[in-house]
Amino acid sequence: MPLLPLTEDSFLFPGAVNSLVLSNGSGGALLVDTGLDESHARKLLREVQAAGLTPSAVLNTHSHADHHGSNAFILKRFPELTIWAPPLEAAIIRYPMLEPLYLYGALPPRELQSKFLLAPSSPAQALEPGTHTLGGVEVELLPVPGHAVEMYAVRRAELLYAADALFGPEPLQKHPLTFCADSALQKDSARRLGTLEGISITVPGHGDPTGQLDPLVALNLQSLERTTAAVLDACSEPGTADELLARVCEQLQVSMNNAGAVVLNRSVVSAHLTELLALGRVQLQVQDNRMLFGRTGA
Repeated sequence: MPLLPLTEDSFLFPGAVNSLVLSNGSGGALLVDTGLDESHARKLLREVQAAGLTPSAVLNTHSHADHHGSNAFILKRFPELTIWAPPLEAAIIRYPMLEPLYLYGALPPRELQSKFLLAPSSPAQALEPGTHTLGGVEVELLPVPGHAVEMYAVRRAELLYAADALFGPEPLQKHPLTFCADSALQKDSARRLGTLEGISITVPGHGDPTGQLDPLVALNLQSLERTTAAVLDACSEPGTADELLARVCEQLQVSMNNAGAVVLNRSVVSAHLTELLALGRVQLQVQDNRMLFGRTGA
């Protein structure tokens, strides 16, 4: 699929994960989120070069494998490229075993070492938020933690790449349990993006670009609050995180058929439990060698 023009010097390479291509006006291009694997990388590079551009730098908004797994192949073609990422995310990109390790809680079994959870390593450099020139392209990096512990949205004039702080309507419908490490921060980041002025095009990390930021923010907040409510309802009878996960999946009609889906969705439920604990809506207790979560009645 050819690059989709967004502005005069900004392009979208759409896919399961959206990649942004930002021209520097001198034949170079900053690549934002390179995708999952070699297949995505090959297609992305082919279209970048067809547009008369050459990669000048890479920015990974966060460390999830589907956003940086293509780095390794791109570096084979362009070994001089610098890869940038938020500081903590850069560490995980350099040492990608950390992703399945923190999801599983121990050395992950073979079933959790697929390309979806364990990307090839690449030498990402830490970058603080703010305005930077990367590969000849000036961008403003906005901290939007929640989906990942650290994550940046990328603003270039009227264009906003929200990364996974916002999802498009179709992904939200397909995946009701939207992944987040911190559901309270994910909601806060979405709200803060909704206060930005002068944005005419918003690109979510997953889904189609839109000219209407406010409805997209509202849709994401509605989805997140629905999950919080489902987790709270599941706590009506005390249960372990795995028991609560099964109840939430039944309520939201989610079907899990592989170990990766289980650990990802268990993390989602855990994130919302942490939020509910902080709000005093849920309490944690250890009973019969089990860690149980139940409603407080508040």
